[in-house]
Order: sequence, then structure tokens, then C-alpha cells
Amino acid sequence: MLKRMVIMLVAVAVVFAAIFGFQAFKAKMIAQAIANLRNPPQSVSTMTAATQPWQDQLEAVGSTRAEKGADLSSQVSGIVRAIHFQSGARVEQGTLLVELDASDDIAKLDALKATAKLAQLNYDRDNRLLKTDAVSQQAVDTDLANLQNNQAQVAQQQALVDFKSVKAPFAGRLGIRMIDLGQYIAAGTPMVTLQHLDPIYVDFYLPQQALAKIKVGQQVTAKIDTWPGASFAGEISAINPVVSASTRNVQVRATLKNPDEKMLPGMFATIDIDLGAPKDYVTVPKTAISYNSYGNIAYVIELKSEGKGVAHQTFVKTGPTRGDQVAVLDGVKPGDIVATAGQTKLNDGSPVIINNEVTPPFSANPQVSEE
Repeated sequence: MLKRMVIMLVAVAVVFAAIFGFQAFKAKMIAQAIANLRNPPQSVSTMTAATQPWQDQLEAVGSTRAEKGADLSSQVSGIVRAIHFQSGARVEQGTLLVELDASDDIAKLDALKATAKLAQLNYDRDNRLLKTDAVSQQAVDTDLANLQNNQAQVAQQQALVDFKSVKAPFAGRLGIRMIDLGQYIAAGTPMVTLQHLDPIYVDFYLPQQALAKIKVGQQVTAKIDTWPGASFAGEISAINPVVSASTRNVQVRATLKNPDEKMLPGMFATIDIDLGAPKDYVTVPKTAISYNSYGNIAYVIELKSEGKGVAHQTFVKTGPTRGDQVAVLDGVKPGDIVATAGQTKLNDGSPVIINNEVTPPFSANPQVSEE
């Protein structure tokens, strides 16, 4: 009898426990549902933070210019008699490019040469006669002065004739011809440009604070948007000894190798100057950082199950940037899972669903796409 009563009491206790347990579970589920309605899980993309080597750099923008470059012209006026080059051709130093009509100057030169020749004969004859005292020393001195004067006039006229011929002052590549056969040109009229393109210079400016970090011979890398993905190596070849009083900037020149002549004078270039040895930084995409006046924040995800977790807001200290990346100096550790997109609706403790089908760019050297 007693045993039967105990069994009944145990059964009643089990029933009541089940009822109360179900009610508690139901209340918990209701509370969870209400919480989900108030703070539903947000879909975010994530990335695991890791250290990467960073090279500290100075960045500047500048313009390219030829090591040797000139717009060729004549020192004298005249009519173009002959053109000995094609636009865009390569020429060596001393190559004859343009001839102006010099017939009148050549005729005067021939007359002066004849006069100088006669003066030479008079001087030689009187110099021989002087040995026999047939002429005076004064006569010989006069003959010598006349000879030297005539020779100087010949040299002067020869220079005028030479001015009618334009030659390449250095080896390089010619530009587009700007004159025509038979055209009258005044002195100084540009005929064609000549550029020596390898090596090539890049001139740029840096703030005066950078002077302590740069020196002649320091390695630089140039990038030009005309050639995406390409870089051109060189070194600092000169630092201007004067700082601009208006901008407090100093002009710097780098010399770059240009064997393929991809860089032309006047191009816009971006210059990177390496400073010291590479450093390791915790690196995340720029999109992972929310910048605010009261501090920069990131969301570190604590995983609860596969593809689900809780977001924890953390203040971060950021460092240098490069491309799509930013260095985090404090607040995120290697191995932390960081929200990189979709975190604008997050709060501290928000549940999240991880969806990494689409992730933000994360390149140190992003390239412009034509698509």
C-alpha cells in the first residue's frame, strides 16, 4: 500500500515537473522571440585579422621631364631649303636636321676667303723680303694685322653660314615637324622637339619635415595611370637646397630607368619613397572601421555556432593605410574575426549571421577596372 502511494506521488511530481518545465521553456522561447523581434540577427561579412609586413613610405605626386629635352630652332632667320628628318625619328648627336637657304652668306664667305688668301700671300712675301731689308718691319706688321682681320671676318661669316644648318645637339627622339619646305621662319621659331627619354626625371615636392627622412641615392618607385599595374624603379638624384618660403615644401628630383620609353615628359606620376625596414601590422579592410568624432570602432565577432555569432563593439587605434587596407595598432588582435560589411546596424551584443559570399576589396595596390 505504501509502495503504491510512493509511486503515485512520484508520478504526480514528474507530471508537475514536466508541466512547469514546459512552461519555463515556453517562457524562454517567448522571451527569445521578443528579443529577436527587438534585435534581429544582422547579416554581415567577416574577415580574420592577421599581421602583414608594411613598408613605411612617403608618397608624393610629380611630373616627368626628359633628362635632355629642347625645342630646336635656328639662331637666324631664313627660308627652309631642306628638311632631313621624319617626325618621330631617332637621331644621333650631330645629325643634320634642317638647312636654311644660305646662298648669299656662302657667296660672302667665298669673297672673304679670297681676301684672306691675298692677305696671306702679302704677309708671306713681305716676311721673306724683310730678311733682306727690302721692306720695313712696320710693313710686315701691317700685313699681319690685315691677315688676322681677314681671317676673323672669314670665321664670323662661316659661323653665319653654320647657323643656317640645324643639327641635333644630343641623341634622342624627334617630335612632330612644325615647319615646311620653302617656309620663311624667323630666328627662334621652333622647328621640332628633341627628347632624350632614358633615363627620365620626375620632379616632385615634399614638406620640409620630410627632409630628415630622404637623401640622395634613396630608392623610389613611380606609378603612372597610363600604365596600370606597372611600376618604375629609380632613385633620388637631387634635393633642392632651398625650401619654398610660401609653401614650406622642397623640390626633389628622382631619376628613373625608362628603356621602353613608356614615360614621356609632362606625365603625372605618383612617387613612393621607401623608409627603413618593413614593419608587421594587424591589417583589416578599410570598410571594417567606423570613423567617429568620439573614436574609431570595429566589431569583433564571437562565434556561437556555425555561421552565427555575437558582435562586440571595440574602440581601435588605426595606423597607416595602403590601398584598401588599414593597419590597426590597438583594439584588434591577430585571429580576431572582424565584421567588414553590414555593421552599420550593429550594436554591442547584436546577434549576427555571417555571409561571406560577397566581401569588400582587400588589396594593397588596387587597380582601376575598365568594366
